[in-house]
Amino acid sequence: MPTPKKIDRVSALKDRLERSTITVAADYTGISVNEMVELRRRMRAAGAEFTVVKNTLINLAAEAAQRLQVKEIVQGPTAIAFGYDDPVKVAKAFSDHVRTTRSTLAVRGAVLGDGPALPPEDVNRLANLPARPQMLADLMGQILAPIQRLLTVLNGPVQNLDSLLHARISQLESAESGD
Repeated sequence: MPTPKKIDRVSALKDRLERSTITVAADYTGISVNEMVELRRRMRAAGAEFTVVKNTLINLAAEAAQRLQVKEIVQGPTAIAFGYDDPVKVAKAFSDHVRTTRSTLAVRGAVLGDGPALPPEDVNRLANLPARPQMLADLMGQILAPIQRLLTVLNGPVQNLDSLLHARISQLESAESGD
């Protein structure tokens, strides 16, 4: 018989799963308390909640939230990060933590929204993406480049006519001063 505390925990996990844009599962075995505190701090800065959960509770919450793909990434001792903002920030926070602290933390996988489960390699690729503002700027540059080239081509004859008229005006002015 489930206790009221466990029922509340499953309900809270279900709510987090439904609101999250990314859910990342990691193996936290061998991590010190200080390292766990630092990781939680980084996750909060990235707009994510980081918590250790029992697999049975997260599996129940995944079923209740209709996110069965979360069950694929939960195995063994599991810590879950629920990201609510930019998914790339959460993946970068994991990657930066492992790189800077030489941590034994191992990402098992992630789920983006309602999408399929991603393997650890895809989470690392996600972490290597540029920040969202940079990606939007690159996209705008790609959209504007053909328009700018077209404008340059269309502007060419007008600029040539302008240059020709200025040259003719200069020629007429020099002919008048020579008379």
